[in-house]
Amino acid sequence: MATVAAPAKTARTPAETALAARFAEARGRLPGDATVTSLREEAFARFERQGLPHRRVEDWKYSDLRARLKSTAPLAPRPDAGEIEAALAGAGDAFAAVARHRLVLVDGWFVPELSDMEGLRREGVEVAGLAVLLAMDAPRDPDLLQVPAIAGDDIAVALNTAFVADGVVVSIADGVALSRPLEIVCAAADDTPRERVARLVVDLGRDAVATVVADAFGGGADSTTNLVIDYRLADGARLTAAHRQAEGPTVHLASTFVRLGARAELRHLTVAAGSDFARHQSFVSFAGEGSRADLFGATMVDGTRHIDQTLVVDHAVPGCKSTELFKTAIDDRATAVFQGRIHVRPDAQKTDGKMMSQALLLSQEAQMASKPELEIFADDVICGHGATSGQIDATQLFYLMARGVPRREAERLLIEAFLDEAIDGLGNEAVAGALRRTVAAWLAGRAGEAT
Repeated sequence: MATVAAPAKTARTPAETALAARFAEARGRLPGDATVTSLREEAFARFERQGLPHRRVEDWKYSDLRARLKSTAPLAPRPDAGEIEAALAGAGDAFAAVARHRLVLVDGWFVPELSDMEGLRREGVEVAGLAVLLAMDAPRDPDLLQVPAIAGDDIAVALNTAFVADGVVVSIADGVALSRPLEIVCAAADDTPRERVARLVVDLGRDAVATVVADAFGGGADSTTNLVIDYRLADGARLTAAHRQAEGPTVHLASTFVRLGARAELRHLTVAAGSDFARHQSFVSFAGEGSRADLFGATMVDGTRHIDQTLVVDHAVPGCKSTELFKTAIDDRATAVFQGRIHVRPDAQKTDGKMMSQALLLSQEAQMASKPELEIFADDVICGHGATSGQIDATQLFYLMARGVPRREAERLLIEAFLDEAIDGLGNEAVAGALRRTVAAWLAGRAGEAT
């Protein structure tokens, strides 16, 4: 009989060893009762079994976090008043022109004194810091760290569950329609190497309507951000959500959960233009019939940066619709990744799912990896996917230049129009206008202009 060799154990990397030591030291100080502590320990045990994800892990095949994360910085302590002020002043205000409510987190810690708690309360919205709620040992505590089944094996999510100390929980009452967008600021205090971990939970009651913007910025080399954004939509709720990521030379791991009840509607846009290594992953679950999710992405990557957009859409019930359009502009020697999977379960008849990824290669050395997938176990569905990669259209470029537009300006106009198609999908012009300024700043930097 043939002998089957046991799989070779992979030695721990310095980063994995440091994370294990850090959890052993920190777990006694993290907020939460025995049930929450058990959730943390289960999550970290998953990490210890699997280690950091690497190229032999199919879902991380193109984004080798183990190779990228040579070491880990200490967990960010709660910032003092001076650090908070510097964090908010240093990066400006990308949404200054948008009339909005604002909640502020610095280094992953909620800052209620700089947040519009009273304005939101008047609109029927309850806001509380995650650390405060976990310290109360309330019955809901385990629910705040709950992870949907489709993200249950993800290691970035597991590390967030294990280490998260604070964040913010927003509860929008039944029937409430927010009069203005809600911006959740996720700022880094300074360039000091830190591990910043936060979780944002946004709960929309029945027939509630809201626009939410998560804005992550700041941070220096050797820092890591691990952010989870958890949107929960009850029956009939409607959410417009945007995530802008414009951090410094960090590792940025952002995981978004969306759970949709019956007849719920979602429009979600990710605009990514920062970090040396970034992974934006969205896990969308249809739990009620007649719901719709429209998902968009506009990614800009240059230098030697790496940005990964990964998406899983789980159609578990009949009669739901999802559309995905992700646009990526890649310059210099940068790399970008799009992975999208639509999963249609046997009972999810009448599903309508469409996915498209389009990449614009702006240099000879730019690289794009696209991996769209359909997993269909129902027979009465309409599903399709596509992926394209190419250079700027020579005919369009010639047309503009023939009319006196300089080449660099002509390229800028075409790139802007390419990315705008995804941004326009958000449907909120005030927020979309602010996000277009992020695109314009990236394009100005590419042209060597002052931003």
